[in-house]
Amino acid sequence: MDRQQVVLHMNPGMGDNSYAHNSIIQNKVMRETKAIVEESIMRLYTIVPIHCFKVADLGCSSGPNALQLVSNVIDIVDTTTSNLNLEPPVFQFLLNDLFGNDFNSIFKSLPQFLESLEEKKGHKLGPCFINATPGTFYKRLFPNGSLHFVHSSFSLHWLSQAPKDLGNKENIHLTRTSSPAMHKAYGEQFQKDFKLFLKLRSQELVPGGGMVLTLIGRDKTREIRTSWSLLGTTLNDMVSENLIEEIKVESFDLPLYDPTIEEAKEVIEDEGSFTLQRLESVALDWGANINEDVVDNNNKLDLNMKAEAITKFVRAPLEPVLKAQFGEEVMDELFRRYKNKIVQLIMEVDILEFPTLVMSLIKNV
Repeated sequence: MDRQQVVLHMNPGMGDNSYAHNSIIQNKVMRETKAIVEESIMRLYTIVPIHCFKVADLGCSSGPNALQLVSNVIDIVDTTTSNLNLEPPVFQFLLNDLFGNDFNSIFKSLPQFLESLEEKKGHKLGPCFINATPGTFYKRLFPNGSLHFVHSSFSLHWLSQAPKDLGNKENIHLTRTSSPAMHKAYGEQFQKDFKLFLKLRSQELVPGGGMVLTLIGRDKTREIRTSWSLLGTTLNDMVSENLIEEIKVESFDLPLYDPTIEEAKEVIEDEGSFTLQRLESVALDWGANINEDVVDNNNKLDLNMKAEAITKFVRAPLEPVLKAQFGEEVMDELFRRYKNKIVQLIMEVDILEFPTLVMSLIKNV
């Protein structure tokens, strides 16, 4: 098994640095895209007879967000079937992530979640089966024509691997000063991976099936995420102080790529299995990873609080892969220094935002 499939996962558990406690931005995105999911599911009900509604959530992670899609879909289908005077279907939800994902925390939360659903929906809730399907979504996961709807949120900017032989000794990702060859290599890896993802899902979806995807993107005019650049700078600072071995930084590249709308659209059209219903970019504040009621008297986040929220937002998904490369013993110091750089960045820049790409697709008949 590819080592990356084991070490790539969000911080598990319910601790202070866990993904469960630092995924507020992801939850906001899921709430804001619920209307797009509803649009896709309502369209499905007009063209496909559904008795057992089969939904896959790819890159489900763990914590409260892992079951948010389940709740959203059941609400949408409940409303749709009531409006169309149809019987509620049987539900089958297939939760997917890599093998290192904290599936146990999801399973432990299921009894309370299902009890809450039954109290809320009563007799209107059909049987609901929730299963885990571990594995990379860059390979087949489900039988041919077995799914009605596929969802993936904040996952597809993760590549199957970083491009090979980059010669990128000073940085761990693309920066403004990276060579054109390195930019080309990352772009081609994204194109290859996203095209494969679309091909595999087209095989697994029924004709006319729907798919809603969200991933971190970038604007053409903006530098690829400054957060990765700051992480690389922090690691190099620690190399200069002999806290981290230089060879470990030189041999490490993050398997992440933030595409533009144009890049995503080009791959979808080139692959050809789907009709693009919607493709848009939504700007998100880096500091949104904090509860909305935690503000000061001026309705603004304290500088250190905002930097802490941003640091935890970055740490929750990246710590496992960084820990595997640089060692657990340097993680606290790495992110303490990273937070200080974020504080400085906030003081220099008025607005810290990153684009999120939202797309809705229909499998061609």
